[in-house]
Order: sequence, then structure tokens, then C-alpha cells
Amino acid sequence: MLSQQYSLLTSTIILALSVSNQVNAQTKPIQKDEQQIEKLVITSNPLNPTVLESATPVSIIAGEDLESRIAPTLGETLKNVPGVHSTYFGPVSSSPIIRGLDGPRVKVLQNGLDASDASRVGPDHVVSTESANATQIEVLRGPATLLYGSGAIGGVVNIVDNRLPVQRRDEIEGKVSYLHDSVSSEDLLNLNVDGGNDTVMWHFDAFDRETENYSIPGSADIDGTEDSGKLDNSFIDSNGFTAGLGWASDNLNVAFSFGQLESDYGIPGHSHEEEHEEEEEEHEEEEVFARLDQDRYQMLVDLHDLDGFFSEFKFRSAYTDYSHSEIEDGAIGTTFNNESIESRLWGKHRSINGWEGVIGLNYTNSDFSALGDEAFTPASESDSLALFVLEEKHVDKFLWQLGFRYEKSDISVDNSFFESTEDEHTDEIFFDDASYSALSLSAGVVWSVQDNATLSFNYARSERAPSAAEMYSNGLHIATSTYELGAGFDIEPSDEAGEYHIVQNQQDAEKEISNNLDLTYHTSGDSVEATFSIFYNQIDNYLFQQNTGLVSEDGHIHSEEEGDEELDADHDHEDEGLAIYLFRQQDAEIYGFEAEIDWHITEQIRLETFADITKAELTSGENLPRIPPARIGFGLHFESDYWHAEVGATYNAKQTDIADYETETAGYTLVNAAYNYYTEVADNELVLFVRGNNLLDKEARVHASFIKDVAPLPGRSVVVGARLNF
Repeated sequence: MLSQQYSLLTSTIILALSVSNQVNAQTKPIQKDEQQIEKLVITSNPLNPTVLESATPVSIIAGEDLESRIAPTLGETLKNVPGVHSTYFGPVSSSPIIRGLDGPRVKVLQNGLDASDASRVGPDHVVSTESANATQIEVLRGPATLLYGSGAIGGVVNIVDNRLPVQRRDEIEGKVSYLHDSVSSEDLLNLNVDGGNDTVMWHFDAFDRETENYSIPGSADIDGTEDSGKLDNSFIDSNGFTAGLGWASDNLNVAFSFGQLESDYGIPGHSHEEEHEEEEEEHEEEEVFARLDQDRYQMLVDLHDLDGFFSEFKFRSAYTDYSHSEIEDGAIGTTFNNESIESRLWGKHRSINGWEGVIGLNYTNSDFSALGDEAFTPASESDSLALFVLEEKHVDKFLWQLGFRYEKSDISVDNSFFESTEDEHTDEIFFDDASYSALSLSAGVVWSVQDNATLSFNYARSERAPSAAEMYSNGLHIATSTYELGAGFDIEPSDEAGEYHIVQNQQDAEKEISNNLDLTYHTSGDSVEATFSIFYNQIDNYLFQQNTGLVSEDGHIHSEEEGDEELDADHDHEDEGLAIYLFRQQDAEIYGFEAEIDWHITEQIRLETFADITKAELTSGENLPRIPPARIGFGLHFESDYWHAEVGATYNAKQTDIADYETETAGYTLVNAAYNYYTEVADNELVLFVRGNNLLDKEARVHASFIKDVAPLPGRSVVVGARLNF
């Protein structure tokens, strides 16, 4: 199987070599869903480099390309970016997986500052950003801790929009769009408007999305016991708006915005059956869903064209008030709250012996709580303060880049949470405040091999402090139907034969230390543009959730193989046997390959293809759990003056490299097609579009999903819509 996976990537390399001789100095034609890569600026980096000036691999999705990818969740929007997969908790919640890393290792930003939701705590928690009104999405693959902290040890996703308006405008500009998706009866309406003059600018955007339970090609259960044709609890009802106001003078920009997001969304794979009192054999399914509310305030202050050592200063700050409740049959089981503030200040200094760069400070505070009978992690408060430095220097054909960050973080936990878990077999549980310091360094170089080709190398040493959830979780996670234990706990045999109990781990969790190498080659010419990246990441003290092989049942912990005869005689079985997942640490190695090729066969016909593979192993030789399989995809594009059409397919290989207690996941191929028609209405561009997804109606399951066995990907869908740009 391994040879089959690598053969997919080998074929991609062969294709690149076969067309690379066509590269020359002429300008490559640009179709409507393409961007000129040399003009795409990484806004989340204070030095604002282009993609080609970054020593670490970066993908930017913008324009028509972004419009065609829009999905209800961020993970699904980005799932076909090389090196990026999705956690996929049904269509309602999915976060990006970058090179096999997700959760607290991938930072999700809104205009350069943390989204500050609860999506890093569990895969069922939606990322509280909306892609429909974004101008571009930036994906930084590999460690990005220098700017964004230890939570970015795996990568960064930055959603960029115009909520902080500072661009001077002569007229009102914007877009309004609507789409309908047949697979879930989705209706999405969104509006985006910008206006202003030479001094004052304003912005407003809003969206409304409503879906029903989506259709699947057969049974939700992998065993095929129920041929429902629908996935229960997979609906979405969400809306939000953002308003921003900005002011600009010759050397000062100030902007402020307020955004509100509300969403009710189902929790797939978690439904109960409740007996009627009148007829015991009839059952009624409970509605299980989450209710999210978020208010976000964001601001910026820019000083530029200054005299002295610093030529400019920039300040960014955001305050977020987030709440998310999990509701079963009308009753709130758990409510997650996160109140946070983040501020970032940096100054750009003038050249010192050819070195140009920024020096900055970054402060974050997060007050998190989980309240309710089914809360699985205690309330905690986290603070961090960091100093960072980025420098770069051009020497002939080389662009040298250096970076440094020192971060001090503190975590305090509410120990009263653990009182309910203490019994006659358990000592008192009490955790002192935890304090960590993290030092991250990087060195990279971009070599202009030719006028149209660059070779980049980057080394990054990054440190990450464990999150509060990774250390202190202790309870039932309702959405994943598991019992989660943080690294602050362990499981020992109890006095009763065949049973175990939870004890506090007397050893503190260690920092993760990542040593990451990236090598990237990019070439561009009149007909071919291609990017190839290989990476190797060695991580000390890698913190991961391991299935212990034990289950929690009616307050007892025992082995899955023990059987339940004795328990049946003595207990009422208030809960089913829940697998216990314990956070443990071990050294790990993660490595892989990514490739993108864009070949203009003619000015009207273009072939694009991508491939990636990630291998992840513990030093003991065991595979890490839920690592996405190898895949390869292609799209064939046709374009004329007034229309653009494409047909494509993505093949995900069978995943056989699995951890203990995991199951293999079958491979699958998804076929899609799209057609856009461009016309004008009153001198404004109108785009009419139709898309087909999973046209062969194949059953497909995401290996990285906690609920893959009960929540397949959607079946065949047809999306129709219109977008007016004015």
C-alpha cells in the first residue's frame, strides 16, 4: 500500500518534468479563477512578503478561486489546498489539518489575530469565522510560531477581510451573492460593501445560511444497518454581520470594527433514542445541536513615514466574547465560554548593514470555562507575553531570513471542577498554576536560481506549551462519545479485579520541541507554473490522544475485552461503554511531500494538479492516530470571454497506516464539475454559476474524523447561484 501511495506522487513529479522544458520568459496567461502568485502578499506577516519571497511554503486563496471553494466550514473550504485536510465533524464543523497537525497546533486567525473560539478544544466546535465575505485566505504550512505563538507550531490559517477599512476609495464597491445546494437544501445569502473618501472609510458585510440534514449515498453507519439517506443532526442555521469604520491621514491610519456571529448547528453522530411511555417499542430521536454566539471587537492603529530608527509602528488588538452551548432534547448539557483579548505591537526599523525587519510584542489573555453536567475540562485562565524579531537581507540572488521569539505563558485552573471525580479510590486532585517559557528560532534562504525559478530552504526550532484542555481534561466529551483525560492524569488498577481508577499524574507535561526542515522549489513560465515542497518535522514530547483500550461504563473503568456480565447484574447502565482517550507524550517524526502544477495547454485550456502525502510515526514505531492518507487531484479548465468551465477529480488513497484501536479507511474518488457565466447588468459584473460535487454519488469517509464510521461525506449535490459585483 505504501508503494501505491508514493506512486501517486511520483506520477505528479513525472508530469512536472515533462512540461518543465516549456518554461520561458514570456508571461503566463491568467484565467478568471487564477491569481498572479508573485503579486499575492502575505498580510499576516509584518514584512508583507509575496508568496515567492517566503522561505516557508504559503498558499493564498483569493478571487474566483476562493469563491468556488466556499463551504459552510473552514476545514471544508481549504481541504483541497496541498498539505491541508479537514477534521470533518460532519458538514457542520471541520477545522484545517496542516501536515497531519491540527487542534492547538494550528492557529486560526481573523486579520492576523486569533479567532479566540473553542475550536481548538474539540473537533465538534465550529471555527467562528466566515469565509463567504473573505477577500483572501492565507495558509502557512509548517511552524509559524515566531509571529503567532506556540499554538502555531503546525501552521497558520489567516482569514482576511475588509472589516478594518483603511483603503481610500472614490466610490462604493461590493458584492451580493446567493447560492442553493441541493444536498442539504442550503440557502446562503451574503452581502459585502465598502465605501468612503480620502479621509473616512466604512465597511459592512452580512450573511445568512440555512441548511437541512444533508443527503448521503446510503447508510450513515459504516456497517450499513440503517439506509437512512440522510445524516441526522447535520443542519446549520447561522447568520452574522460585521461593521467597520476607518480614518486615514498622511501618516496615521485608525480603524475599528464590530462583528457578531450566531449559529445553531447539529452534532452528527450523537443521537439517542428515547422510549415513549405509552408504547415501549416506539422510539423518538432526540435533537442534539450546539448554539454559538460571538461578539468580536477589533482595531488597528498604523503610524508610518516616521523619522528615526523606526520608520513605522503598527498596533492590532481584538476582544472576543464567545459562548457555545451543547443542547440535547431542549436541555443545555454544557456551555463553553471564552473571553479573550489579544494585542500585537511592532515597529519596522530602517536598514542596518542591509538587514531590514521588525521588532514586536504580543500579549494574549484567555478566560475559558466549561459549565454543565457534561463538561469535560475545567475553567482556566491563560496569559502569555512574547517578544519577537524578524529580519531579512538581500545579497545578490539570495534573500536571507532570520527570526526569534521568546514567549512566557501561565495557566491557572479551577480545581473545584475535580471534586466530582474524587471517590474513595482517588486522592485529592489539585493542580498548581503552570508556567512555561518557549523559545523559537528560524533561519531561511530564498535562492533565485533563474529569473523564473526559486529554491527555498527553511529551518525552524519551535517550542509549544501544552494547552489547558490537553493537561486538565477529565470527563465525557458528549460530541465524540469518548471519555477524555488530560496529561495531568493517569489510570491505575484498582483493588477490585479487572477495574481501574483515575489518579493525578505527579509529573508535569513537558513542552513540545519541534525541529522542522522545509525545502521548496517554484518555477513559472509562459505555460507552466509548479511548486514542490518536502518537509521533515522531528518533535520531542509530542502530546497526543491515545486510545487506552479501556472504557468508562456506569462509573466503572475496565478493559474492552473484560465483558460486562458482572456489571450487568449490579448496575443500570446509565451510559454505554465509552472509550477512554488519554493525552500522552512521546517523540514523533512527521514528514511528507506536496506538489502543485498549473499547465496552460492553450490560452483557453488549463490543467492543474496537486498531490500530497504525510507520514507520522512515534519513535516507538507506532503510527500516530487520524493521519490523513495520500491523495492526488486534477482539474481541467476551459475558458472563453464570457464563461469558464471545469471538471475534476480527487483521489484519496486507502489509509492503512493506523494506530492501535483505529480502523482502516477505504480510499475513494470524488468527481466534480463547475460552470460560470459572466455578463453585465447596468455596467456591473454578474456571475451565474452551477457546480456539481460528488457527481458519482460515492460513499466516502474521512480518516481523520472522530465520527467517520457514522458520518460519511455528502452525496451528489448540485449548487446553483449568482453573484453581482458592483
